[in-house]
Amino acid sequence: MNQSIHRFQDIHAHAVSVQEWNQTYSQITAGSLESSLMQLTSARCHVFREQINQRVVQHGEAPKGRVCFAVPLAIPGAIRMQGREADYSSIFFLRGGEEFMFHMPTGMDMLAITFEREFFEAALGDTASASEIQILLRQPVIKVPPPRLAECRQRLLTMFSEALVNEELGNTQARERELEQAMLDELLVLMTDPACDRRQRSGSSTHSFIVEKCHRLAMSETINVPSVIELCQRLQVSRRTVQNSFRLVAETTPLNYLRSVRLNGVRRTLMSTPASELSIGDAASRWGFFHLSHFAAEYQELFGVLPSQTKRAEEARAYAA
Repeated sequence: MNQSIHRFQDIHAHAVSVQEWNQTYSQITAGSLESSLMQLTSARCHVFREQINQRVVQHGEAPKGRVCFAVPLAIPGAIRMQGREADYSSIFFLRGGEEFMFHMPTGMDMLAITFEREFFEAALGDTASASEIQILLRQPVIKVPPPRLAECRQRLLTMFSEALVNEELGNTQARERELEQAMLDELLVLMTDPACDRRQRSGSSTHSFIVEKCHRLAMSETINVPSVIELCQRLQVSRRTVQNSFRLVAETTPLNYLRSVRLNGVRRTLMSTPASELSIGDAASRWGFFHLSHFAAEYQELFGVLPSQTKRAEEARAYAA
């Protein structure tokens, strides 16, 4: 079992360090970022706990060949998963290969567990309530009884913490399999609790649809960036509706959110290219920023550093063997 604990001051370095996940994180609130990422990886399971002090939107694809659960440990603000509103009595579920968008509030603390799909399905098949659990798993946000979730949350966190700090607990295959099975059993028992509503249905809200549509447009039309008015016209909704949607989903304004997403795009571009191959000005223009002094001020306000202080990719040179 592989164990790791890392701390970051950059959300993109954090995102790429989450094993198996193909995703991007965008920092929405302004200020220096501090985050931690603790991971356990075994043959059939990957568990990680992440804590981030800024509001972040996560967009990507769940690992193929896996089933993915997430258990919030702290939710200090508005949270949306796949357009569904969630709270402290919710857990999240994604199937491998599924695209997702997750709006994580400032100070979020979450434990995520992915299981090898065959391992999960075999365990589910041995469960008396397999058909009922399958119904629940149609939803990305699953409401569960709060008292039972509190117990499950504590047991999962205890198992994870002990395995993370005590190498002796994870240095044998038998112990590794025991831990995998114990975590999976906790989640299966949670979803078979008699108090769990089997009829729950939660569709994506109109507010979330508007925010996610605007997010995708900002990511795809990076040079000719649509204004908020143009977005309203494309979506055929009023400006007030768009403003209310961003306030409810992301706790900010449309202008700030979309500018932040684009600034994160510039930062990722800078961090992935050597300075000799791409100038700061060219990177900024790729994301629709053409006034460099304004861009630099906005970049520094969001990330706490100037574009010129951003660590660039090292120069890659090929040498003959």
